[in-house]
Amino acid sequence: MTSTKAGAAWLSVVSNCVLIVLKVVAGVLTGSIAILTEAVHSSIDLIASLIALVSVRKADEPADEDHPYGHEKAENVAAGAEAMLILLGAAIIVIEAVRRLVNGSEVDSIGIGIAIISASIVANLVVSGYLYRRAQVLESPALEGDAAHLRADALTSVAVLAGLLLVKITGNAAFDSIAALLVAGAIVGTGIRLALRSGRVLMDEALPEDEMDRIEQVIAGAREPAMAGYHKLRGRRAGSRRHVDLHVQFRAGTSLEEAHREAHRLRDAIEAEFANADVLIHVEPEDSYRPRGAGPLRQG
Repeated sequence: MTSTKAGAAWLSVVSNCVLIVLKVVAGVLTGSIAILTEAVHSSIDLIASLIALVSVRKADEPADEDHPYGHEKAENVAAGAEAMLILLGAAIIVIEAVRRLVNGSEVDSIGIGIAIISASIVANLVVSGYLYRRAQVLESPALEGDAAHLRADALTSVAVLAGLLLVKITGNAAFDSIAALLVAGAIVGTGIRLALRSGRVLMDEALPEDEMDRIEQVIAGAREPAMAGYHKLRGRRAGSRRHVDLHVQFRAGTSLEEAHREAHRLRDAIEAEFANADVLIHVEPEDSYRPRGAGPLRQG
């Protein structure tokens, strides 16, 4: 079940539910703001996991009359929403940690807190590692964002663990609030990175240079005598799908049937290079008009 996008997302949901319960219990028993901060962090991760679960199901829906280009960008919208939740959670943490630093606080039953936070670190690293591997295989931004949340949760738990150990050693509860502020800083960094990444896709940013180079290599390898060249090559992403379009020019005397056949062969070659691609090729005669600024014709 967890081999699918939805199955992997469900694994994250279950994992976060268990960790939230454990952290809330530990936070109440110890009075540690750092542990309660981790509970808030895991709650945000749970909401993010639910968003990821819904978004990957939506993204997998086929194109329809109202969405002829498909629903893949639902994953990128979800990643943006997750980023906003992360930043909101960080703000709540900072406010409470500063209040405790100013007014003072106490931390009790530290051993329980240390045990639960240690267990959560291991659990988050295992689950996030699995989600990240599935995200790479399935090319899912939502699962990748979910994995990033859990990795950040594991890393910030290390800071919380260090804070609790310092409180136990020194007896100074201020280290608990300082650990919470460190957690908040890490959360902000994760939120900003996710927001920027999802924003770039939603704004139809071009495919990475290495992927465009791979496309051009495929075009060069598929060269036929009838192909005079190509231009207006563009590429963008929507969720896990890549959209590529280009104009291919054919030499004089090439029949429409032959040009159509060669264009389809080129399309199939590009789509074979990328597991989830949608390629559109516009066929033109060799001496067709190109608008000013279209750039030089590249030879096929």
